[in-house]
Amino acid sequence: MHPDPSDQTVYRGKTRSVALLCLAEIAGMSLWFVSAAVLPEMSAEAGLSGARGAALSSAVQIGFVFGALGFAVLGLADRFDPRRVFMISGIAAAAANALLLVTPIGGTAQIVLRAITGAALAGVYPVGMKIAVGWGTSDRGFLVGLLVGALTLGSASPHLFALLGGVDWRLTVIIASALAATGAVLVMLTQLGPHHVRAPRFDPRVIGQAWSNRRVRLAYAGYLGHMWELYAFWAWCAAIATASYTLAGFGGAEEAGRLTAFAAIALGGLACVPVGMMADRIGKARAAQAMMVVSGIAGIATALSFGGPVWSVAAALVIWGVFIIPDSAQFSALVADAAPADSVGSLLTFQTALGFALTVVTVQVTPMMSDTLGWPVTIAIMVLGPVFGIEAMRRLIRLP
Repeated sequence: MHPDPSDQTVYRGKTRSVALLCLAEIAGMSLWFVSAAVLPEMSAEAGLSGARGAALSSAVQIGFVFGALGFAVLGLADRFDPRRVFMISGIAAAAANALLLVTPIGGTAQIVLRAITGAALAGVYPVGMKIAVGWGTSDRGFLVGLLVGALTLGSASPHLFALLGGVDWRLTVIIASALAATGAVLVMLTQLGPHHVRAPRFDPRVIGQAWSNRRVRLAYAGYLGHMWELYAFWAWCAAIATASYTLAGFGGAEEAGRLTAFAAIALGGLACVPVGMMADRIGKARAAQAMMVVSGIAGIATALSFGGPVWSVAAALVIWGVFIIPDSAQFSALVADAAPADSVGSLLTFQTALGFALTVVTVQVTPMMSDTLGWPVTIAIMVLGPVFGIEAMRRLIRLP
């Protein structure tokens, strides 16, 4: 029997569209950690205080939260073509990031621009997930895993740009802005999948399912536990590594810290794909739970080895980075499975809004806690997140 030509056409369209979507996601999310990656150079040039540096990093999260809430309540990803929403948002984010080049370093204008960048990225990451889940149901864990892997690689890239650009932080800003603008245009070459559903009308009440639908509620709870540690780790991984290497008397601690952060974040992005495939076989909740168990253990190992041999701290941080992110895709896929098809975009966006609202606190407070309590205790507090998430997934697994 010969295969149906229409099936082959759909498969080719799916492969091409998902691949282009992942490339667009990598490019767009390269904007996220630009300020964190170049903060040492900006501080050296302008003498920034610790509070200003933290504000530059957390402003992205704050902007994302407000942007995501707006996108969720208005249902933009469900009511309109999500590719156009992605494109407009990506171009806006790239433009805001580029304006860092012409504004006072660490000033209020730059903090506002980073917030605008975050708000615009609310139309990139969650909207990209809406496009991805439209291409499948049985392989949804894999599809969202691909997208979260792309997000992770994009988030890691500024550390690499900063490493290659040396002391010129402006080069990192230029590269990230150019990539994001390119990705925004690239997404228009994708197609919408056969499972894409458009909402018939504006209905802000759909986000109430975040509480009324128990499966959605538990997926949200697991996601919040995951986000407790994730962005604090991503934002300050290089700082943790650098502080530990310096304490151990290692020369070139700052460069080694950046390289460790890039490896930890990027390898975690690559792990999202096989974990997504595993989740489609054993269950998304079980896969997410397993990732949080390992990430929690790796976090404890990092705290216990802090200031010790460089190889042991680097290994613990990289393992932590590998297992800290793959569960993110599964929380989103669990929401997509449990939600009505015409409200998936809004519920995914609202999920990310709540998660990133939490990261506003964790990213800002983490360096302050480290100054007061030291990094080992601060890292132990970060590990409380996966403990909470593991319990949420246990309850979800027990549902009939």
